[in-house]
Amino acid sequence: MRTTRKDYLAHIEELQKRSGDTVAKHIAERRALTPSQPDPEDDATFGQRAADAVARFGGSWTFIMLFALVLVSWVVLNSFLLTRGGAKPFDPFPYILLNLFLSMLASIQAPVILMSQNRQGEIDRLNAQNDYEINLKAELEIMALHEKMDAFKLQLVEMQHEQLRLLNALCEDNKVAT
Repeated sequence: MRTTRKDYLAHIEELQKRSGDTVAKHIAERRALTPSQPDPEDDATFGQRAADAVARFGGSWTFIMLFALVLVSWVVLNSFLLTRGGAKPFDPFPYILLNLFLSMLASIQAPVILMSQNRQGEIDRLNAQNDYEINLKAELEIMALHEKMDAFKLQLVEMQHEQLRLLNALCEDNKVAT
């Protein structure tokens, strides 16, 4: 099933309409849009948590140092056994078995890290949607405050005009009395 640009734009438009409806509902009810940030680990499956753990460990200095230690140990051990006359190295130079293990590690680790990145991307999209709704609500609330301030300013000007009219009338009455 292929998604066209038109379908994608319709989907985005629907998401924005839903966000607008959600914001309008929360403004009408005078309540917070998001009481708390949801924890992405709450609804994660075992595979998602495992992918996140592999990505976290695979992207750490601990992994890099352990990996370097294993590689250096492998090369040193095989080179040492190769230089000794009677011992047969288990993976002689050019270390074909080591290359096989590295290829297998890369072929397994890469998709797992991609799964974790996809999950993180989905979490980021949800957070961006949440931020959009909060920003939209804040913008609408600010606009409402501006309208209230404008109405208050008009009311204040009208009151000042009334006060000036009364003050002028009082001055006129004072002039007539004297």
